[in-house]
Amino acid sequence: MLIKRSQRQNAQIARGGSALGTLTEPGKGFDRRTFLRRSGLAAGGLAALSTLPLGTVRKAEAAAAGPLTSGATVRKSVCTHCAVGCTVTAEVLNGVWIGQEPSWDSPINRGSHCAKGASVRELVHNERRLRYPMKLVNGQWTRVSWDTAIDEIGDKLVQVRQKSGGDSVYWLGSAKMTNEGSYLFRKLGAFWGTNNTDHQARICHSTTVTGVANTWGYGAMTNSFNDIRNSKTQIIMGGNPAEAHPVSLQHLLEGAELNKANVVVIDPRMTRTAAHATEYVRLRPGTDIPVLYGMMWHILKNGWEDKEFIRQRVYGFDDLRKEAEKWNPEEVERVSGVPGAQLERVAKMFATEKPATLIWCMGQTQHTVGTANVRASCIALLLTGNVGKPGTGANIFRGHDNVQGATDVGLDIVTLPFYYGLAEGAWKHWSRVWEVEYDYLVSRFDDKKSMETPGIPLTRWFDAVILPKADVAQKDNVKAVFVQGHASNSITRIPESMKGLKALELLVIADPHPTTWASLAVQAGRKDGVYLLPVATQFECKGSRVASNRSLQWGEQIVKPVFESKDDLEVMYLVAKKLGFADKLFKNIKVEDNLPVAEDILREMNRGSWSTGYCGQSPERLKAHMKNQNKFDLVTMRAPKDDPEVGGDYYGLPWPCWGSPEVRHPGTPLLYNTNLAVMDGGGCFRPRFGLEREEKLPDGSTRKVSLLADGSYSKDSEIKDGYPEFTLASLKKLGWDKDLTESEMATINKVNPDKPDTVSWALDLSGGIQRVALMHGCVPYGNGKARMNAFGLPDPIPVHREPIYSPRVDLVSKYPTLPDAKQFRLPNIGFSVQKAAVEKGIAKQFPLVLSSGRLVEYEGGGEESRSNPWLAELQQDMFIEISVADAAERGIKDGGWVWVTGAENSSKARMKALVTERVGKGVAWMPFHFGGWFGGVDLRNNYPKGTDPIVLGESANTITTYGYDPATGMQEPKVTLCQIVAA
Repeated sequence: MLIKRSQRQNAQIARGGSALGTLTEPGKGFDRRTFLRRSGLAAGGLAALSTLPLGTVRKAEAAAAGPLTSGATVRKSVCTHCAVGCTVTAEVLNGVWIGQEPSWDSPINRGSHCAKGASVRELVHNERRLRYPMKLVNGQWTRVSWDTAIDEIGDKLVQVRQKSGGDSVYWLGSAKMTNEGSYLFRKLGAFWGTNNTDHQARICHSTTVTGVANTWGYGAMTNSFNDIRNSKTQIIMGGNPAEAHPVSLQHLLEGAELNKANVVVIDPRMTRTAAHATEYVRLRPGTDIPVLYGMMWHILKNGWEDKEFIRQRVYGFDDLRKEAEKWNPEEVERVSGVPGAQLERVAKMFATEKPATLIWCMGQTQHTVGTANVRASCIALLLTGNVGKPGTGANIFRGHDNVQGATDVGLDIVTLPFYYGLAEGAWKHWSRVWEVEYDYLVSRFDDKKSMETPGIPLTRWFDAVILPKADVAQKDNVKAVFVQGHASNSITRIPESMKGLKALELLVIADPHPTTWASLAVQAGRKDGVYLLPVATQFECKGSRVASNRSLQWGEQIVKPVFESKDDLEVMYLVAKKLGFADKLFKNIKVEDNLPVAEDILREMNRGSWSTGYCGQSPERLKAHMKNQNKFDLVTMRAPKDDPEVGGDYYGLPWPCWGSPEVRHPGTPLLYNTNLAVMDGGGCFRPRFGLEREEKLPDGSTRKVSLLADGSYSKDSEIKDGYPEFTLASLKKLGWDKDLTESEMATINKVNPDKPDTVSWALDLSGGIQRVALMHGCVPYGNGKARMNAFGLPDPIPVHREPIYSPRVDLVSKYPTLPDAKQFRLPNIGFSVQKAAVEKGIAKQFPLVLSSGRLVEYEGGGEESRSNPWLAELQQDMFIEISVADAAERGIKDGGWVWVTGAENSSKARMKALVTERVGKGVAWMPFHFGGWFGGVDLRNNYPKGTDPIVLGESANTITTYGYDPATGMQEPKVTLCQIVAA
């Protein structure tokens, strides 16, 4: 096991074994000043560097374009941790990855890496990786061959299907996969015959996607990290980029310095990001909506709203005003704890010192009101006109390297690829793209109803296993789980999940590491029926990934898969081949030695992804961007128009990138920007929700209100007003159908021979309708108003609702959670749980509010990063932050062991205490990356020998409790109740 850095340094000093150790006096530690003085650097400056041995120190300078090592090859990929999208430049010699640098040419990371990015080479060479397939036999991990594993897994899947139906198998994919892998995994689920296919976005930004898309059209970051450099006010609410997305911070802080910008951090915890703020606002966990309404109350009172923007581009302002007026400064402070004077100051900055941006992450999303939180943030941006321009927007930082892309390509329970939904028309569209009969796809499902019904969220996979069969709205309970690249300890209610692990008939874990699925399954009492499949890291694969800003980047294969590990794509091919539908699944995808060709998969995606504008990013264009990174501007991210390879493109062709690759749309760096022509990356709000809305008036009469933009349109648009989405019929009305080619018309007629006029921009496989709309300066999807009133959501206007386990029982009756209901095939009994918590006095027994978050050293479930010796050395203990006052009351010492108990399942966890003023009295905080302990028991022996992570610890989600967002199934790990006592 690793030892503490301070212990290691002392040991080195004692034995004189360190180059730096020789600079210290006997028995004393060294410091930077002593080192500089004794090395001559303090007096001689940098010139003295050349006199030191190369092994001690080397002059820092930008790397040359070629390799540093003779004979080595330079290859580029993308960091596999957060979704900032940093480029990793690798040196490879004789098939071995021997050196690594951050790309100096990348406009995103500009020669920077965080601790995780700087150590990714270790992910490939890590000795603790799973080396070969294994299965659990009578409680013992046993080596098997790939052929045996695939045969046995396939036979069991078929057996489960015959007895319980296609929906009884849960396919849990990954945001760690490439776009091509994520798309193929969803396609595999479709051909298997289920919508029970999900990935990490369910527990990070599903509420963002739903909330943002239901406001103005698409569920994604509107601007970019680089564009934040243009902001004069940055509000970071529910995000901690200094730890979660460190390299992004260079753009935020440098922009703030150059613009003398306001940096406001709104968070229950004084984070490392908050340390950089010009204003820190501490709120009670779970009160984002009152705080946002509190800002809007001051904006409306002072007339700071952008009236013309609202008139032209916003629907539902009067409905919003009625709700905002309820949140006067006194009520906001009573509920959230934030003083009115401070919120007025923040509101004035946001509304008058523009451009302003609102940045968030999981602090806003991981709540039972996550969708409403996101909607309130979007509404604040609309109210002030802070969207659709440089320096503005909803800048939503994604947590995994491809969580944006995996969501876009449809690894999701509610949609087919690229947000087409699950209705019959969506299935027919993809059957045309895949060139299989629609009736064949129908035949794969238990019935047509299940084919068009959203699946079960990954947050509740275990409920689908253990709840009574009558409570699960499908043919049978979930009986088998195939999980490829997802950590079980990132899902709440671990004690309940262990019941599910024990009850499963089959559990397949495909990952570079065994993960907590394996250790918890053994702890739950499983003796067999578990398989471990070694999957390659993304550095051993190739393909595209999408950064938070919607830019696509192509990662080369750095080295071939090590040990017996296989590419994600090969695993899926072998499974499909065993199940008997590989010929149909890969009909238009070349397979070489069992490995599907990633470029072919991307081309298939391009052929079907018209709705989201993933149609223009061919493999060739993406590879050209990686080759020519140095040509893209730091702030605009655009290449010079006269460049022969990437001329006029925005880096990564951020979607939407309209039309076929031949149209050469440059990508869209800022969504909804009417100041640019559409062929320069401009756009409008998307009219997804009809063309008009019938509203009831106070006297009982009704009126129809247009949902199209009023006098607002993209630069150079030939239509000088709002307009609906483009179809062949609308082209005919405008006389633009003559611009379609014969081949385009032939394809349109083939899409719908009976009613070709109804074929739209999103269903036209020729791309002709999009091309013609672009020719005339129009956005293919139309030009509508954004919605403050998002009719169709559980709360069309966001409403504050107390957390299920609220410390403020006095507020629950006024601000209750929504009534119990059936959602995503399962009952959501949040109201009953909240009511019971009040009646049982849970808040008195567990008086501390518990929240959770991320550390800079680790990522996600942490099995990968806690197995990395360079990262494991930095943070070796699971801990809980507790305020000085709360610790004093409990006799808890800093660094001492404590027991944390939770409000459900008699849950308990043992960890160390960090006594700190980062959290206020009554609030505690834990990182969520740890696993390998449960209830104070060390589970190291549950891992196959040699694969246990270096650092183990209790999982935060052992303590987290019931609570799900009704629109998405998002869990609520950011606010529950706990008690802490000295161990």
